[in-house]
Amino acid sequence: MRTLILCGGKGTRAYPRTLEVPKPLLEVGGRPVLAHVMEIYARHGFTDFVLAAGFKADLIETFAATLPRDWKVEVRDTGEATNTGGRVAQCAPDLGSTFFATYADGLGDVDLHRLVAYHGSHPGAATMTTVPLQSQYGTVDTTPEGRVDRFREKPLLPDYWINAGFFVFDERAQEWFGQEDLEREVLPALGSANELYAFRHRGFWRSMDTYKDALELSALSAKGPPPWAGAAALRSMEPS
Repeated sequence: MRTLILCGGKGTRAYPRTLEVPKPLLEVGGRPVLAHVMEIYARHGFTDFVLAAGFKADLIETFAATLPRDWKVEVRDTGEATNTGGRVAQCAPDLGSTFFATYADGLGDVDLHRLVAYHGSHPGAATMTTVPLQSQYGTVDTTPEGRVDRFREKPLLPDYWINAGFFVFDERAQEWFGQEDLEREVLPALGSANELYAFRHRGFWRSMDTYKDALELSALSAKGPPPWAGAAALRSMEPS
């Protein structure tokens, strides 16, 4: 299976760090976050990549030249102004009957073999990995009388699940790839057509949206093998 990684955005939330360097090349633990993402797939034996570049595509090309020689890596310039859905649509015809797709800034210990197995177990054209929403704020628990009982620092909210990337698409999904925005148009359209299923991941996952996220992920990697680099945990999965 080939893996499409969306590498073309400008990373405006990481400004000003992304003025000169595309967001996928911002460093986590002294190495581009894109390298960490690719290694998640490589550890599972998936080393055939298409990098859908855009903003400063030449720097993505330069990075790709440093990768292991036994990996197959194609960098495709999909246009600086192209949105996520448009990048997938441009590349999908060359990715085979079933392919992975993911973002260049999401790190998680997702069991990719279980993800593929789950995708093959349902009739849909697409599978999206989901994770519990982590509150950006601390929460307060109270007793029925209103007495503050406990503070919880940025807890996971198990009743709410969010898109974590790590997709699997069949070639049938190309019917819905005509829209520019993957998150706001393509995925909802697949859902409305009953073609999108959710693989629930309960392990580690974190996106690098800001420079502060990069610093926090770097701190995790400084303590030893980072939590996204270990053996994929066998966790339960279920449709949403």
